[in-house]
Amino acid sequence: MAGRKAAGPYNIELFAGSPDDNNAKVFFDGAMDVLKPKIDDGTLKVVSGQTTFEQAVTQGWKAENAQKRMDTLLAGSYTGDIPLDGVLSPNDTLARAIITSVKAAGKDIPIVTGQDSEVESVKSIMAGEQYSTIFKDTVALVDETLAMITALQKGQEPTVNDTESYDNGVKIVPSNLLVPVIVTKENAAEVYADDPTLFPLTQ
Repeated sequence: MAGRKAAGPYNIELFAGSPDDNNAKVFFDGAMDVLKPKIDDGTLKVVSGQTTFEQAVTQGWKAENAQKRMDTLLAGSYTGDIPLDGVLSPNDTLARAIITSVKAAGKDIPIVTGQDSEVESVKSIMAGEQYSTIFKDTVALVDETLAMITALQKGQEPTVNDTESYDNGVKIVPSNLLVPVIVTKENAAEVYADDPTLFPLTQ
């Protein structure tokens, strides 16, 4: 964001996952809880005007669909020297596709988010291209799942910390949510310290 004012406005675009995946809207709505106030006050500007989930979706979570949409957004809204400062991407595969599109258009790579700590995106983060990903510790997920199963087998109440968010159409499903960790180049080695696959990529 060289040369941009510290207070913005910053030009951004929004991507969501596949509309047939319930998680996609959960991710998008969570991000928009944070972004919308900044869009409303002018700090962030979605130059394309595409701010709804329906406009931002990526059918099938396919990289080629995200890349095509980014190509279209760049051609339609970022001609000349109009900068693109940031892109909300709901996972790492789409993040890399977005970066591919931006590079092909000859634009500076914006801040691009991701999720899932995919190997290729961790490499990209360490190379200074993708800005961030999300780490969800599968070991912790397994431990908590086993604890819940064990409690149920014993006729006990499992540990839950959310009784509002997950409506399957029949009931609200009590859940035990673990805290995800945002990973950037600065903290990657620390976050992945116990991961035999990802930690070596940070060295």
